[in-house]
Amino acid sequence: MDNLHLMNVYVAVAEEQGFAAGARRLAMSPPAVTRAIAALEEKLGVKLLTRTTRYVRTTDAGLRYLTDAKRILNDVHMANEAAAGINAAPTGHLAITAPVMFGRMFVMPGIIDYLNQYPNTEVDAIFLDRVVNLLEEGLDVGVRIGELPNSSMRALRVGSVRLILCAAPEYLQRNGIPQQPADLSQHTIISSRAMNNSSDWRFEQQAQKYQVNIKPRVTVTTNDAAIEAALSGFGLTRLLSYQVAPYLASGQLNIVMENYEPAAKPVHIVHRESHLTTAKVRAFIDLMAKRLRNDNALN
Repeated sequence: MDNLHLMNVYVAVAEEQGFAAGARRLAMSPPAVTRAIAALEEKLGVKLLTRTTRYVRTTDAGLRYLTDAKRILNDVHMANEAAAGINAAPTGHLAITAPVMFGRMFVMPGIIDYLNQYPNTEVDAIFLDRVVNLLEEGLDVGVRIGELPNSSMRALRVGSVRLILCAAPEYLQRNGIPQQPADLSQHTIISSRAMNNSSDWRFEQQAQKYQVNIKPRVTVTTNDAAIEAALSGFGLTRLLSYQVAPYLASGQLNIVMENYEPAAKPVHIVHRESHLTTAKVRAFIDLMAKRLRNDNALN
């Protein structure tokens, strides 16, 4: 049997966790699916699936093979799309992910621009404050903030953001401006769990590192809530610069202890590594990169 056909059958059975369910997904008969998996295991000389009367699960070898098979099948799909539509306008479904607040502020306007430019496209935007595995979750493009681990992703740097300490002018007028990390013990702290669950805040100055154990008066689960508390004049909060850029520009919030900020964090657009990028993905990356690189909040 054709290797790609066997891979496709295996992926369906492994993901559906059943031969009958895999057969339905592929519009094949269950006996044909069973024969295909048996042929693949015989060809490889390894057991890929553990079968019982109640479930089908991948073995350790089967799990590794599943990851490789999905990547290979995706490359074949992308090669076919690239060959068929190299000069065509972007069409089809695009799945994108980004951090929640960044997605709302920067990515969503780009998505609307993209959809308006290319009427034959649809976008699924998944905004989550966690690192999403594009391959495992079937996504095309992601925006990442921070240093990237070694991975099979291609990355395009489009800007950087800073981790800043800020407060409303009225709070600073009432309580004074902290000059060094040790001064924070005398101030009201607003902490956001969306930024960091640690009670230790780290600072840097001329290669010297400082660590302060903070005792927040209020801890919130979202950055939006931390911003609202700071805007009300309640205390100091620590967020990424892009999250408060409009309020810094308007003077509603002021940065303090700027000379103690850690190194800036890079912003990348990432996508699944391949020299065969489809028209819909290329067009979105080009559009989004231009928008982000031209935004003063990120550069």
